[in-house]
Amino acid sequence: MKVIPLITGVISKYLPIWIVALSLVAYAFPEAFTAIRGLTGVGLGTIFLLMGLSLSTDKLLQVIKHPKYACLGVLFKWTIMVAVSITIAYLFFRNEAEIATGIILAGTVPSGTSANIYTFIAGGEVAVSITMATMDTFISPLLTPALVQFFAGKLIPIAFWPLFLNIIYIVFLPLLAGLFIQRKWPKPVGKVRPYTAVLSQLSLFIVILSVISNAQKSLQENLTILPLIFIAVTLQVAIPMAAGYFVARLCKAPEETARAILFHTGICNTALAATLAMEHVSSLAAVPAVANMVVNLTIGATVASLFENKFKIPSR
Repeated sequence: MKVIPLITGVISKYLPIWIVALSLVAYAFPEAFTAIRGLTGVGLGTIFLLMGLSLSTDKLLQVIKHPKYACLGVLFKWTIMVAVSITIAYLFFRNEAEIATGIILAGTVPSGTSANIYTFIAGGEVAVSITMATMDTFISPLLTPALVQFFAGKLIPIAFWPLFLNIIYIVFLPLLAGLFIQRKWPKPVGKVRPYTAVLSQLSLFIVILSVISNAQKSLQENLTILPLIFIAVTLQVAIPMAAGYFVARLCKAPEETARAILFHTGICNTALAATLAMEHVSSLAAVPAVANMVVNLTIGATVASLFENKFKIPSR
């Protein structure tokens, strides 16, 4: 059974490389993934179901009793990231409404599950990270469609309720189902829990293959603007990360907590953003979310590795 931990380690350690490789494969051979193009919502729902199965209720309760820094991180996510995303969208793509909408959508979805993984690698406070992600997931069905309609709706008409219901189906209900299953059948869940991280990553791979193959035509038609999109999304990720960390430290957050806030503020669930863009805007609007996905995973992995190897927190 040593094969499974080996496979899990290879997938987790080289996650950004897998993301880039699968994105290139899906772009080069889009027709090969026709059968899974309708599975983006299922893949994302599976990730949130697994998140519900893996949440440690004891650690969550500890953080909930002292929610100051978790609330601070969520506040940063929905202020710093949103403000930066809107600024970049209007600054870079004021005359490209669909791309600007995709940029805004990529910055107004809940935090990405990789934020929890990178927090762990970086020696951050994982319980705070998971609590922030859970809070994000519960408030995003209201905030995401409201923010997108208010800021992007000026560029392209966007209906609030279809977007709201889509997030409920993909995010909210699977997370609640996972928590219910964990509470109802703890022993079987205990056997599955060690594999939830790698199963989440495999589900993410399905989402990436589906999204990229769906958006391939739009990507190909807009190759000339892709470098600018990558510059824009790099700023969209890097600025909130740096701001989240340094403002958290200014607010006297412990180093471990500041690292959790860094990843929570800068890494959004861009797979969800791409799916919502495809279903509610256009395939072109999904392009910035796809670019952001590659960038946030790459920067996240680099920063986590830097913290792990160069700025390791001394054991107490």
